[in-house]
Amino acid sequence: MNFLATIGAVVLAFFGHLGRLTIFTATAVSHCVRPPFYPRLIGKQMVDIGYYSLPVVGLTAIFSGMVLALQSYTGFARFSAESAIANVVVISLTRELGPVLAGLMVAGRIGASMAAEIGTMRVTEQIDALTTLSTNPFKYLVAPRLIAGLLTLPALVLVADIIGVFGGYMVAVYKLDFNAGIYLSNTVEFLEPLDVISGLVKAAAFGFIIALMGCYSGYHSKGGAQGVGTATTNAVVSSSILILTFNYVITELFFGT
Repeated sequence: MNFLATIGAVVLAFFGHLGRLTIFTATAVSHCVRPPFYPRLIGKQMVDIGYYSLPVVGLTAIFSGMVLALQSYTGFARFSAESAIANVVVISLTRELGPVLAGLMVAGRIGASMAAEIGTMRVTEQIDALTTLSTNPFKYLVAPRLIAGLLTLPALVLVADIIGVFGGYMVAVYKLDFNAGIYLSNTVEFLEPLDVISGLVKAAAFGFIIALMGCYSGYHSKGGAQGVGTATTNAVVSSSILILTFNYVITELFFGT
């Protein structure tokens, strides 16, 4: 009976968290589409998410493209299919690696930052002070971050795609002695608009997930400094898991048979 009680407690706790997250999401989304808005706060969050994340995302993208080209050449050379390297690099980056790697990098940087900032405000009662001053915390803290994440990550992923393809180009041309014109021609001819669109849709979903989980974990943190640390960890872990989960779901929607 103790074993069954443990299972029941875990199930109840899971559905309790799921219910709180659902209510939090619905409330936050409703505040995202209703005035008043805070353009200055949205712009600040867009700079934090996009501009300051660009170095780490750019480095991740360029080395991913370089490694992908090198590994593809190693494998395809066995079958005399080296000409397909440009196709593999551009498809892999725009469909999968670009949005997923950028999402994971931003989750580690921005998701943790949001959870720590809002969690500190929660444990120091600053959120209660906002409510006392007739300022809705969802409108002031959560909605600008959700809007910024939804709008900024697609632009960040688009830049990451370009940088990653450039990394593959450098390895193919300057290390593997490919013809630069033929490589670029294969890249442009094989790439389809749906490949880029699917990656940008993923990026928008991932940006929303990162901001949502960062705000949710910080908003419900408790227990002082230790609680803020736990909320930060939960934000990064839950964002990463949801990114990988929704990556499959969106891929199935776009390319499932």
